[in-house]
Amino acid sequence: MPQRALQKVAKALACPISSQAMKGLTKAIMSTQAKTGKNPTDLPYWRRKSLFEMSPAEWENLCDGCGRCCMLKLEDEDSGEIYMTRLACKLLAIGSCRCSDYANRHDKVPDCLRFTPDMVAELGWLPETCAYRLVHEGKNLAWWHPLVSGDPETVHQAGISVRAFAMPETPSRSERLHEYIIVETSCGN
Repeated sequence: MPQRALQKVAKALACPISSQAMKGLTKAIMSTQAKTGKNPTDLPYWRRKSLFEMSPAEWENLCDGCGRCCMLKLEDEDSGEIYMTRLACKLLAIGSCRCSDYANRHDKVPDCLRFTPDMVAELGWLPETCAYRLVHEGKNLAWWHPLVSGDPETVHQAGISVRAFAMPETPSRSERLHEYIIVETSCGN
């Protein structure tokens, strides 16, 4: 069954598929079907594609809207460690955790990060819940991700977004950025 579909695609694209390639593709499809119970083309795009293969719209939709990328951060010059603060970029609409001027953000905030697939592996401060990080690591999205739940509010309801603790950036707060560092504590062990 998968071989006929692959042959149709190859014919439509006017590119022959060798029998060895056909066997490999068929095996990959059958393996995916066995593991997931689904045809690979039935899987959501974030399970079928790498970050590099996504269209610009798919890339943008992968953002869960947590707002963590938009929090001001400090880097320890000696250790290189990154510390997140409670201060949000002046363009972050804290209620929705979305940029209030996304199209012009780099003009209004010159140090706004131009996030690309190449950067995902390098940005150690990305939260473990970040969809870009999860897809890069071959993991699935969490139940609360809007692409999974169908509701942009679930990222907030699950307590993943910064909505509950973010504060707007102001000139006076920015001068005292170190006072707004989020200190993670653990209880018990």
